[in-house]
Amino acid sequence: MSRVQPLSGYPEWSPQERIIETHVIRELERVFALHGFGGIDTRAVEPVERLAGDSEAAKEIYTLGRLNAGGEADATLGLHFDLTVPFARYVEERQGTLQFPFKRHQIQKVWRGERPQEGRFREFYQADIDVVGRDSLPAHLEVEVGVVMARALQALPIPAVRFHVNNRMLVEGFYRGVGITDVAAALRSVDKLDKIGPDGVAKELAAQSVPGTATEAILALAQIKAEDSSFVAAVDDLWETSIRVEDHAAAQEQLAQGILGLTALVDGLNGAVPGCAVADLRIARGLDYYTGSVYEAFVEGHEDLGSICSGGRYDSLVAGGGFPGVGLSVGVTRLVSRMIKAELASATRAVPSAVLVAVVDEAAREASAGIADRLRARGIPTEVSPTAAKFGKQIQYADRRGIPFVWFPGEAHGEVKDIRSGDQVPADPDAWTPPDPDLHPRVVTG
Repeated sequence: MSRVQPLSGYPEWSPQERIIETHVIRELERVFALHGFGGIDTRAVEPVERLAGDSEAAKEIYTLGRLNAGGEADATLGLHFDLTVPFARYVEERQGTLQFPFKRHQIQKVWRGERPQEGRFREFYQADIDVVGRDSLPAHLEVEVGVVMARALQALPIPAVRFHVNNRMLVEGFYRGVGITDVAAALRSVDKLDKIGPDGVAKELAAQSVPGTATEAILALAQIKAEDSSFVAAVDDLWETSIRVEDHAAAQEQLAQGILGLTALVDGLNGAVPGCAVADLRIARGLDYYTGSVYEAFVEGHEDLGSICSGGRYDSLVAGGGFPGVGLSVGVTRLVSRMIKAELASATRAVPSAVLVAVVDEAAREASAGIADRLRARGIPTEVSPTAAKFGKQIQYADRRGIPFVWFPGEAHGEVKDIRSGDQVPADPDAWTPPDPDLHPRVVTG
C-alpha cells in the first residue's frame, strides 16, 4: 500500500486542538445570540454562475461533478467560498417571510482554491454576522455590528483585538476631489498598500493615469490614523491643500458625510468597548460593493497574521437592490491556527472524560459499567478502563489520557481518587460530582 500523502490547506486538528476550535465557535455563537443574531445554516453548494458572478472568484471555486459509468458529468455546482453569496440567495428566496432588519449569524465551513500558506487554508470555518434591511438601514447598525464582533472576539483567550475602521464615502469623496475618475480601481490599488508598499501602489496608480499630485494626496490620506475624532482636522487640512477639481461641491459633500459616519463609528465602538477601535484611513476594502463603514481587525502582537476579521456597509445584498446591510466576517480557522501555533490558548485535557472507572477483573466489568452509567446520567463524562490490569496501570492509563479522577468500585459505592493530588475519598455515584473546573475540558490562555 502506498504511503498516504498529506494535502496542504486542509487542517485536521488533534482532539486537544479541536477543543480549542469548538470553544471559539461556541463563544462566538454565545455572544452573537446575546445580541439577538439568530443562527442560520445554508447548503454547501451553489450554482457556479451565481458563485462566480462577474468577479475573479471563479478561479478559486471548487466545482462538483458526479462520477458514474459515463465518466464525470459537467460541473454546474460549486462549493461556496464565502458565506455572503449563499446568504444573499437565502434573503432573496425568503424576502417575503423574513422580518427586517434581519439579523443573522452563520458559522460554517467554506472552500477556496487559493495557495495554502500560514493562516490561509483551502477548507476553513468562517463566522459571519449581518444585519440586512428592506429599502433602508439605520446608520447606527454600522456601530452595532462592530460592537457585537468586538465583544465576541474579546471573549476569546487571545490578546486584544483592534478594529481599524474607515468610511468609503470619506475616501471616495476625497479621491474625486483630487481628480481621480476611476475611484474603484484606485481603491483596489490602495487596498494592496500593506502587500506592495507605497511605491507599488504608486506604480499601479500611474498605470491607471492617476496624476502624481493625486497619488501623493491619497497616499498621504492613507497615513492618517487616530483613536478618536482628531482625524477630522488632519483630513480637512489635507483636503484644503490637495483639492484639484474645480466643481468639487458633490465630492466635498460625500467627504463630509463620510467624516460624520467615521466619527460616529469610532466614538461608538470605543464607547462600548474602550480602546477597541482606531480610525485608519489606510483601510480601503477593495471590493466594489462597500458603500459606508469598512472594518479590518488585527490581533495585537500578531499583526503579521493579517486581518482576522473584516467587512463593511453595503447598499444592496441582493442583485437589483433594496436590501442594504452591514456585516463582518471572522476567519475562524485562521485565528485558531495562530492560537495553536503561538500557544495563545490550550485545553486543560484532550479528552472529555472526567472520570475513569476502574475494573477489578473482567467478571466485574458489568458492575464498573453500571457505575459509569450512573455518573453519565448526572452529566459527568465517564469512561470505563479498557483492561482489568493492576490498579497502578489503570491509573497510569488515566494519567496518559489526562483524566483527573479514577473511581474504584467497592462493596458499597466505592472510592474516587484525584490522581493529581493523590486524595482518595468514599463516594456515591448518585451524589458525587467533580469540581466545576474538572467537569469538562476548559480552554485557558497560554
